[in-house]
Amino acid sequence: MTDLGFICTGVRADPHAAGPTLVLRLRITADPGTRVHALALRCQLRLQPARRGYSDAEGARLTDLFGERSRWGTTLNPIEFAQVPVMVPGFTSETEVDVVVPCTYDVDIASARYFRSLDEGDVPLLLLFSGTVFSGPAGFQVTPVPWDKEASVGLPVSVWREMIEQHFPGCGWLRLPGDLMDDLLAFRTGRALPSWEATVRTLLDAVEPAGHDGERTAVPTGEGVR
Repeated sequence: MTDLGFICTGVRADPHAAGPTLVLRLRITADPGTRVHALALRCQLRLQPARRGYSDAEGARLTDLFGERSRWGTTLNPIEFAQVPVMVPGFTSETEVDVVVPCTYDVDIASARYFRSLDEGDVPLLLLFSGTVFSGPAGFQVTPVPWDKEASVGLPVSVWREMIEQHFPGCGWLRLPGDLMDDLLAFRTGRALPSWEATVRTLLDAVEPAGHDGERTAVPTGEGVR
């Protein structure tokens, strides 16, 4: 069996991708002089939230994901981030490749909601590997990548924010059921509102301004937007 080692040497945002995309630089090593004809690699990425600290503000925003801090001993579990295939060309002894990871800013997805809750620092990221190695000095020897192969890297929150700002500057996303979207579209069209922002602001104006306690009070029946 061909023995491989994996080290993640860095993470960056891809400024030229069509959507939010991270690029992880991966160094792969084999025994000295070993010829690897090709490597069909599968990479599973997991966030490890229990391996970093959180400010009070971050902790408050993470309540939706993990509950109150008193419960974090049992709820701060790894978060599935992505699964990506990587086809590695032939090499001898050592090579480096990019692992391209498409990302989402849909805050209904746990990983996106998690990153949106953070202000700074790094997020521990674990890469778990599997796949098939085609190697041998003559002909092909086909062997699996052992399931215990992994690598770790810190994913800076600043890199995540840079990536999101490239595609959605100053914006957030909210996913709604189709029937509710139809109702909102009818509301917007019926009032000739120029944008979704104007639509939401019109709906918010249907409630009284926030009081001294920061809470909005619903308008009495008959006075709201129809």
